[in-house]
Amino acid sequence: YWFLIPGGAIFVVLFIVPTVASFYFSLTYWDPFEARFSGFENYVQFFSEPFLVRGMTNTLIFAFLTSALKTVLGLLLAVLLTSGIFAQGFLRSVVFFPVLVSTIGVGLMFQELMHPTDGAINVALEAIGIDGPGWLTNPKLALISVALVDVWRGVGLATLIYIAGLATIGQEYYEAARIDGATRLQQFWRVTVPLVRPATTTVIILSLIGGLRLFDLIWAMTRGGPGFSSDVLASVIYKQYQAGFWGLSTAGNVILFLMIALIIAPLAWWLNRSEVEA
Repeated sequence: YWFLIPGGAIFVVLFIVPTVASFYFSLTYWDPFEARFSGFENYVQFFSEPFLVRGMTNTLIFAFLTSALKTVLGLLLAVLLTSGIFAQGFLRSVVFFPVLVSTIGVGLMFQELMHPTDGAINVALEAIGIDGPGWLTNPKLALISVALVDVWRGVGLATLIYIAGLATIGQEYYEAARIDGATRLQQFWRVTVPLVRPATTTVIILSLIGGLRLFDLIWAMTRGGPGFSSDVLASVIYKQYQAGFWGLSTAGNVILFLMIALIIAPLAWWLNRSEVEA
């Protein structure tokens, strides 16, 4: 038990104390000099502001969209990159490379690439006779555009996790399936997908947590704009801090924490339970 004390002390100081303090300050109007108790007024105000609720909705859309795409694309890329194709090792490095790049750097790079008139993407589309959209200036496309960039940046990690999962599947399963006359597609659905379920659970949970708490990529690319169309909960919270509404922004942090816990905990339990039953 003595060996647990250093780790326990660090956990209490860096997690428990700030969490309890956040819950308390979310019930106050506070600044660096004083805190005045206000009850649940910050929470009432949060849910009464349309742009704050819009940020929560965008957060859920962003998280579930990016998680789904990373899961599907990660599995498909992992299958491709373990099939013995030419330059397999090099291609694995290429797929994983965006994970190593700074998120802010990725955001600024794609901000330039997606410029409505001078961006390389629209210039290339114009060269083949297609009018490129305003990826980051169209309110209907801004959030989706950032989500696609996040998928490009993060799919390499999902692919790596799936490659590790595929490595644990014995070849005898595929040999038995081939003897029974299964096609490649049937082998994928009947053998590969069920046996990489632990990797799928890991990818879904990590992707959802990352998507729900994402801030830096959104801020680098759109700052929540145009208008509030691409605001997520984390960027809304940051804007409230900037505006001096510290109690309201702290309440937003608590809501974000609770939202992540209420989504991830039951989902992780259900996925792990399904995995055991399978």
